[in-house]
Amino acid sequence: MHRISIILCLILCVSCNYSEEKEVIAKDTEEFVFDLYVPSEMSLLMNSMYDVNEKIKNEIVSGNVLEEFPDDFERIFTAELSEGKYRNETFEAYSKVLIDNQKLIFDGAVHLPLEQRYNNAIKTCISCHTTECVGPIPRIEKLLIK
Repeated sequence: MHRISIILCLILCVSCNYSEEKEVIAKDTEEFVFDLYVPSEMSLLMNSMYDVNEKIKNEIVSGNVLEEFPDDFERIFTAELSEGKYRNETFEAYSKVLIDNQKLIFDGAVHLPLEQRYNNAIKTCISCHTTECVGPIPRIEKLLIK
């Protein structure tokens, strides 16, 4: 009889511990909140601009004729910035120069070589990024035509 009592006590203890573990796991799971990064509208635009400029670079290097200025680039003036970032005079000035330089790439009447016009636009991106958000500069530099 003594053995049966000990076995029952052990089973009871183990089963109590098991249910407590389950409860702790469930409690931890309920409290855990995933904090996923959601890119801003400007961040998405900048990545899109990078992709488009990469295609433009490949077209220039291949000697192909460029079609037309991507109107989406104009959204640089209105796209929502990342949290804690604000438009200032420097950002606005660089944005205007960037758009002007990007349009020059597609202007066949300009006497500067196409590679130089393209690199000027990319250098504008780099210059702007030296004033704020310096992280992407090494990536942007890869767009330059050497």
